Amino acid sequence: MKQAIGLALCMGFVATPLAAQQKAPEGYERAIAAGYKALTLCSVLFNAGRSEAQAATLELKGIYAEYDAIVPTLAASVDSEARVVSVAFDDRLPPRMAAWRPNLGCAQIPVGAGHPALAALPRLDAPAPALDSKPWPLGERAATGRLKGDRKQLRRGIDAAFAGTSFGEGIATTAVLVVQNGRIVAEQYRDGFGPHVSQRTWSVAKSLAGTLIGVAAGEGRIDPARPAPIAQWMSPGDPRAAITTDNLLRMASGLHSSTAGNRTDALYFGGAAVSEETVAWPLLAPPGTRYRYANNDTVLAMLGLRTASGDEAKALAFPFTALLWKIGMTRTVPETDWKGNFMMSSQVWTTARDLARLGLLYQDDGLFLGQRVLPQGWRDYVTQASGPQPAQGPFGYGATFWLMSKSPGIPADTFAAIGNRGQFLVIVPSRKVVIVRRGEDPGAARFDIAAFTAQVLAALH
Repeated sequence: MKQAIGLALCMGFVATPLAAQQKAPEGYERAIAAGYKALTLCSVLFNAGRSEAQAATLELKGIYAEYDAIVPTLAASVDSEARVVSVAFDDRLPPRMAAWRPNLGCAQIPVGAGHPALAALPRLDAPAPALDSKPWPLGERAATGRLKGDRKQLRRGIDAAFAGTSFGEGIATTAVLVVQNGRIVAEQYRDGFGPHVSQRTWSVAKSLAGTLIGVAAGEGRIDPARPAPIAQWMSPGDPRAAITTDNLLRMASGLHSSTAGNRTDALYFGGAAVSEETVAWPLLAPPGTRYRYANNDTVLAMLGLRTASGDEAKALAFPFTALLWKIGMTRTVPETDWKGNFMMSSQVWTTARDLARLGLLYQDDGLFLGQRVLPQGWRDYVTQASGPQPAQGPFGYGATFWLMSKSPGIPADTFAAIGNRGQFLVIVPSRKVVIVRRGEDPGAARFDIAAFTAQVLAALH
């Protein structure tokens, strides 16, 4: 449990006490709370296919303290035909609105914006390939395999993860999936969820962003060692022009931000655009010298990839054609801001099975069904702690992945994608094991992924 708390602190998952923050105006808090509800409900309804009542009892419970009491008081209006969710918060302004689009999921428009902004949202209407009839892992056929190990021991660990008795107080596990030797050997879901029901990845999206950068690097689109191609930093004399994409992937940009961790409320729930909000922060440390976990670094890396891609339509399609659809992740929805920038530090919706597919790509060192998707050596790159490291917590940090090499009972090559509210993708290449745990852990509840991983591995031969 101490490890889980330490990890939460180093990743910024514990909200700064309100007394220690500059108090935001009440009207702004209501606007952000309304945006939180509009966006979350839009994605729950139209990405996951869950109901408004289900969202009220799980996804909209135990959220940030500033908004937890406000959100239930704000009424949501759902236009199922247009797939738009509106939440009124101020009689003088339009409601906060989020709209769903094929492939790109839900996007918010800024505070004060109305329906004309909805009409301008970018779209990607190309249908995802129909792969379910293909064999696992590209499709769904023959996904399960025979367990090599002690099934009763494994079952005890998974039951404990759902019961909330061994791996953290107050946790809410929604899914556990274990892959051994390329096949699913254990899979369980909370009521209301299932193999094809997606959830928000929160910061697991950062590892997906790092993977896309890897694909782009292999194609020669971007060089992580070179300065990040951020147009707003290219004015003569701007010191931020020295920040490399590698610095951004390793949380070592040296940029200031209002809070460390996953608190970028204006970006996530206020409708601000990546190209406006993240590019304005000043440099406070030389690039590559300071570790500071920050959403801005990851979305800036993705903004640079968009700039490097040139063609806007190709940049919007790139995550799907270059990665997701290649490896069967057809139920993964990377959402954008209202200007078409991917919010890939958090705002991706996906299933446990799709995360397992991503894990298999890394287990096999960038190969998927024998075809190279990531450049050779990219797994080594993302799992090298070559930059400055977290001062707290049990895990090190590579390039968008966490390193679990010091955890008892876990092989030294183990690494993970980790996100708020209990999202975990753990990859153990030497054991050919991939573990996915999804959750909606409220408030300060923390799932001890190191203890759970050790127990799962102990049950597998």
